[in-house]
Amino acid sequence: MINERIITFGEGIREGLQESIARDDSVFLMGQGIDDPSSVWGTTKGIAEKFGANKVIEMPVAENGLTGICIGAAMNGQRPVINLHRVEFALLAFEQIANNAAKSHYVSNGQHKVPIVIRMVVGRGWGQGPEHSQSLEPIFAQFPGLKVVMPTLAQDAKGMLIAAIEDDNPVIFIEHRWLHNASGHVPDGYYRMPLDGPRLIRAGEDITIVSTSYMTLEAMRAADALSDIGVSAGVIDLRVIRPLNLEPVRAAVRETGHLITVDTGWRMFGIGAEIVATIVGDCFSDLKSAPVRLGLPDHPTPSSRGLLPGFYPDAQSIVATAGEMLSILPQNLASAAGALSKQRDGLPIDVPDPFFKGPF
Repeated sequence: MINERIITFGEGIREGLQESIARDDSVFLMGQGIDDPSSVWGTTKGIAEKFGANKVIEMPVAENGLTGICIGAAMNGQRPVINLHRVEFALLAFEQIANNAAKSHYVSNGQHKVPIVIRMVVGRGWGQGPEHSQSLEPIFAQFPGLKVVMPTLAQDAKGMLIAAIEDDNPVIFIEHRWLHNASGHVPDGYYRMPLDGPRLIRAGEDITIVSTSYMTLEAMRAADALSDIGVSAGVIDLRVIRPLNLEPVRAAVRETGHLITVDTGWRMFGIGAEIVATIVGDCFSDLKSAPVRLGLPDHPTPSSRGLLPGFYPDAQSIVATAGEMLSILPQNLASAAGALSKQRDGLPIDVPDPFFKGPF
């Protein structure tokens, strides 16, 4: 039976945290802003009142220190969840994450484990510019020993967070700020979603779109627009950046022969580059065109709204790329582009589109 309960991505995160704390006394939250009115975009709201101050520990601006404390706690049997708000704040704790959390199991010959979850928020909007609007997931995906998770759907947000907390490895759990208010069907109570990689959102016969995080919603919208002009586009939500399971992508590309990747980070040295390199190596004879990576251009994120057009990939750019790949008639492409533009109806570029509220 299809679950009919609809909540937001952010509410799913909060429920996942609550379910984990209720089931396992070793789970606790630590970070900045988790017990203040903002409550990390509402995701930790009410948890301290429900479970006590010893389970929700507000910290000063000391990312390196609090991460080290949590790594030590994890090595001694606890399961901390660190809330670092924006991904940029993790850079202040990068040595702890890359050298201690990621490597302790290996350098101890398996004697130590570090069951820690580090929540980070990526994304765009509100003029936050080059230091607070970045998507740095490829940096963390570089390191063996870390798992890197980027859920898109509200159901995945809750179930994959629970699974991440129960995992004995350090997990980087990345949330896009434009997803927190997107809604979907989410089961009540406790459940786990395996951290096993891609989810096929929709099947397609003509072209395959592989996306991460918020860009999956743009890919879904692009697939709808392409469908209206007779093009069948498949969408695969990558969900897990490391370990990287590309078998569903291989299978899809062998059917369609065309691949577009679109992710939230920079195009240069990005997630799309790794996907394309692997698929070209494994499926070269199946490809009917060169794969295309969509991502951010090679310069810092602008603060000014006037500099944003063309900076972020979106449904329009996905459709345009598919048009070039498949030699879609210009009048058909114009029809799809016009429909997408009309849907936004003049909405500012740094404001989430109402379309993305869901349910998804």
